[in-house]
Amino acid sequence: MQAGERAQQGTAKLSVGTLTAMVVGSMVGAGVFSLPSRFAGETGVLGALISWLVAGTGMLMLAFVFQRLAMRKPDLDSGVYAYAKAGFGEYLGFFSAFGYWASACVGNVTYWILIMSTVGAVLPALGEGDTLVSFVASTACVWLFYLLVRRGVKEAATINRIVTVAKVLPIIAFVLIAVFLLDVQVLMDNFEGYGITGPLFEQVRGTMLATVFVFLGVEGASVYSRHARRREDVGRATVLGFLMVLAIFASVTIVSYGILPMEELAELRQPSMAGVLEAAVGGWGAAFVSVGLIVSVLGAYLAWTLMSSEVLYVAAKDGDMPRFLARSDANDVPRSALLLTTILIQVMLLVTLVSDDAFTFALDLTSALSLIPFLLAAGYALKLAAGRGGPAHGSPTARDLVIAVAAVLYTAFLLFAAGLTFVLLSFVIYAPATILFAMTRREQGRRVFSRRELVIFVVSVIGGLAGVVALATGAISI
Repeated sequence: MQAGERAQQGTAKLSVGTLTAMVVGSMVGAGVFSLPSRFAGETGVLGALISWLVAGTGMLMLAFVFQRLAMRKPDLDSGVYAYAKAGFGEYLGFFSAFGYWASACVGNVTYWILIMSTVGAVLPALGEGDTLVSFVASTACVWLFYLLVRRGVKEAATINRIVTVAKVLPIIAFVLIAVFLLDVQVLMDNFEGYGITGPLFEQVRGTMLATVFVFLGVEGASVYSRHARRREDVGRATVLGFLMVLAIFASVTIVSYGILPMEELAELRQPSMAGVLEAAVGGWGAAFVSVGLIVSVLGAYLAWTLMSSEVLYVAAKDGDMPRFLARSDANDVPRSALLLTTILIQVMLLVTLVSDDAFTFALDLTSALSLIPFLLAAGYALKLAAGRGGPAHGSPTARDLVIAVAAVLYTAFLLFAAGLTFVLLSFVIYAPATILFAMTRREQGRRVFSRRELVIFVVSVIGGLAGVVALATGAISI
């Protein structure tokens, strides 16, 4: 019996409480602290309410999708990737695994940018998280966390559960303070936002990538399905964690509109929650939020490092990534996958040095990379609901079909909202990743592409080349 197998059998399984904490921990991160200025730069209160209604409904459908897939296909581990493979074949399953992993890595970069920007308010050399000094400091922290996660999945999950509680409390305190000090007249002045942010539809569309970013992690429990004590705990943790986080996000956004005019909210330095509370109660408010942010973001970074490494590891165990990524140690840590994850985070940190707006670029790219994996998972749920997804536990119902259709439509709308720029940038990252797919097929002595897969590969290469040309000519910029 191999060391990794012995560790998995001997490792305590995760309870629904721990799984829920991991979902909340992975979702409540850098995004929530940037919401006030992010939304105020795009929309008024009315548009924000509609955005959260659309995003909340759409993401709830995705949460239900993951809940139902966990129950109907209990044999599939590491949900997002496994569902895409089962529904649409090995190559698109590979793309889903790689895209989800790359999205998590880029998302982790936003955490360090935001931490350095927060500390930069006191130490100007760190700037807004995009200076050479902040890059060096972030690099040191990235590798320190690499050493921490190597201690073991169970230990890291326990730390994440404690940190989740510690980081949610300051956010709830922010909401309560803002509600108590809310200026109704300021809130009403910010209500429509017309003339400042454009037509209502464009306002809503402009906030969609921000809502995707903050909701990333809704699938977190399904990623850890192989560690769950009971399969039904995966679905419960997914829905419970989502509802908790939706309430937090919507509250942070709306109460901020009652503290400052939109124009001032939009210009706040990140983390903008700190600026809102400073305007409400003075300097101690900014310090309070800043401390909460650092705790929150470090916890989210830990959760996402675990999840992204897990995706590569399970894909490699299933024979869809190169064998070296399937190595684990006696602590059940996928060390090769963890190392590759840390390397990509390091590379993306370097890219942010040449970006015009490092935080916004990393945030939007994170969201765009996640859309194809989400769309494929929703598409597989639709196939199952239509009776075309192969053997499954239980018979499909009309409710399953409604949920799957809604999830597919929502993720398709998100691709439209992302716009051509981030779709092309996604292809720039996706296309070269096929090298890993080719390595895997060669290791197995198989032909690299089937005819159908070759068509998909050609499309991805064309998209990637178009993205490179657009970057080179200045048609799109980072």
